[in-house]
Amino acid sequence: MGERRGIQFCSARHRLGGVNFGMKVWKSLVLSIALIVVAGAIVAVLLIERGFRATSEPSAAEGFLARTIRNLAIPHRAKEEKNPLEPSSRNLQDGEELFLAKCGNCHGHDGSGLTPMGTSLYPRVPDLRSPQTQNLTDGEIHYIIENGVQLTGMPAWGNPHQMQNGDSWKLVLFIRCLRPLGNTERAQEAQTAASARYAGSQACEKCHAEIYAHCKKTPMANVVRDPREHPDAIIPDLGTNTVFKFSKAQVAFVYGSLWKQRYFTKIGDDYFPLPVQWELANHKWSKYVVPPTGADWWARFYPGDNMHRPTGPLCDGCHSVGYDIHTKQVAEWNVGCERCHGPGSAHVAHPTRGNILNPARMDYVAASDTCIECHSQGQPLSNPIEGRYYDWPVGYQVGLRLQNFWKLEDHTLGEPANFFYYPDGTAHKNRMQGNDFVQSVMYRRGITCFDCHDVHGTGNYAQLREPADKLCLECHGPMSPNGPRTATLEEHTHHKADSTGSQCVACHMPAIETEGPPNTFVHAHTFRFITPAMTDKYMIPNPCTSCHRDKPTSWAEEAMSHWVERSPWRLE
Repeated sequence: MGERRGIQFCSARHRLGGVNFGMKVWKSLVLSIALIVVAGAIVAVLLIERGFRATSEPSAAEGFLARTIRNLAIPHRAKEEKNPLEPSSRNLQDGEELFLAKCGNCHGHDGSGLTPMGTSLYPRVPDLRSPQTQNLTDGEIHYIIENGVQLTGMPAWGNPHQMQNGDSWKLVLFIRCLRPLGNTERAQEAQTAASARYAGSQACEKCHAEIYAHCKKTPMANVVRDPREHPDAIIPDLGTNTVFKFSKAQVAFVYGSLWKQRYFTKIGDDYFPLPVQWELANHKWSKYVVPPTGADWWARFYPGDNMHRPTGPLCDGCHSVGYDIHTKQVAEWNVGCERCHGPGSAHVAHPTRGNILNPARMDYVAASDTCIECHSQGQPLSNPIEGRYYDWPVGYQVGLRLQNFWKLEDHTLGEPANFFYYPDGTAHKNRMQGNDFVQSVMYRRGITCFDCHDVHGTGNYAQLREPADKLCLECHGPMSPNGPRTATLEEHTHHKADSTGSQCVACHMPAIETEGPPNTFVHAHTFRFITPAMTDKYMIPNPCTSCHRDKPTSWAEEAMSHWVERSPWRLE
C-alpha cells in the first residue's frame, strides 16, 4: 500500500515537472518571438528613417557573411576544377579583351571596382585584386563567372549566347594577373632594380616566344636600323636625291619608316643626322635642319650645322635601351623589352613575378610614365648635364617617377599657337601624346596608355589592342554610364553607321598634330571634342570642317544647334 502511494507520488511529481518544463519551453519560445519582432520593428524603423538604398555602405560583418554564404554555396566539385587553359599571351590577351567588354563597366579596367556602376551597387562590386578574390580557387572564380551571384549585380555569363566555350576560363587567367605583388615580391623587385643587369631582348625569346616574335616587327623595335644588317632599310632610291647627295656607305643608321626617314652617319663615337630626309607620304626629298628659333628648344644651344648636333644627347636616349651618357654605348638599340621592364638578368636566370618590372602592375602614373618619357616634349630638370643639353629624361628608369627627372613643355591657356601647343593646350606637333594625355579625363580616371595600345604588337593601326571603334565601344557603348548617353551610336554622332563621321576618333582624336613634313598628321590624345566655335576663337582645327573642307564653321555650328541631346553650352 505504501509502496503504491510512493509510486503514485513520484508519477505525479514527474507529470508536474513535465508540465513546468513545457511551460518553460513555451515561455522561451514566446520570448524569442517577441525579441525577433522587437528587433524587426527596430530595423524597420531604422530603415524607414534611413531609407533602403544602394548608396548605403555594407558593414564589414555583412560583407564577411555574404562572402562566406557565397563560398559555401559553390559545389565541392566546382571548387576543385582546374583551369584547362595555359597562360599563353594569346589566352591572356583574349581574357583582357573579354574582361574589358563584359566586366569593365562594373569592375573597372584594373579590377578595382571603383567605377560609377561598381560603387553604386549594393553590395559593392568586389576588388578583384584583393585577397578575398585572389585566395579563391580557379574553380570558385570560374563558378561565379558562369553562374553569377544571387541578390547582387553579378550576372551569370555561362549562357552560350553570352560567351563562347572556354571564355570564362580566359577571364580566370586574366583575373589572376590582377593580383598585386606581395611584400616579399616587392622587396625582391627593389633588390632586382638595384642589382640586375641588361640581358638583351633575345634573352626573353625562350620563354616569351610569341610576344617576342610580334614585338620584333613593331615600329618601336625598328626605330633605327643598320642598312648593312637590313638591306631593305633604306626606302627611297638614293639616286633620286638632289637635295644633299650621300651614299649608302655613309649611312650607319636609318631612322624612321612611317612618316619620314632620316639618315645618321657615324663620326668617332657619335652619330649625326645628314641634312636631308625622305617624306614617305609625299614621296619626295627635303632638307632636314632644325632652325635655331621657332622650333625645338635645344636648337639655340647647338651650332646650326647638323654635323655638330650629335644624336646621343638629342635622340638616342629614347631610341635605345640603357644609353650611357659617359661611354655613349647602349645595351641594345631600339625599344627592346628591357626599356619597359628594366634590366632582366635576374629574371632570365630565375623567372619570378618579383624580379622583373611590369608597368601593368604599377599605379597609373608610373605605368604611363613608361610611355610618356619618350612620347612627350619637355626638358630635363637639370640642364645642361655635364656641359651638354639633353632632349630626353636622363636618369629616369621604368618604375621611378618621371616628374623627378623631366618637365613637360609649359603652356599658357589662350596664348597664340606656337611650335608646341594650340591655344587650348592641345599639342601642335608630333611626339606629344603624353602632353595631351595627362590633360585628359581618361588619365585622371586611371586609364593607362596600354589600356588601348599593346606595345608588343598587333595587326592594328598604332598597335591598338583592337580596331579603334571596337576599342572605344568596350567602355563607351550606347547608354554606357561613361557615355555616350544615347540609345544608338548614330544618335550620338549624327552620321550613318560605319561612315567616317561615325568613328569615335574622328571627333575625339582628330589628326591635327603635325609630324613635320606637309600632309602628315597624328591624332590628338586629349579626347576633347574641339567645337567649330573654338576654331573661330583660337584658330585650332575642329573635326567638322577638317572633314567637310568645303564648309565654313558657321555651317557646322548651325547643324549642331539642332542636336537636341547636346548641351548648347558645350558647343561654345
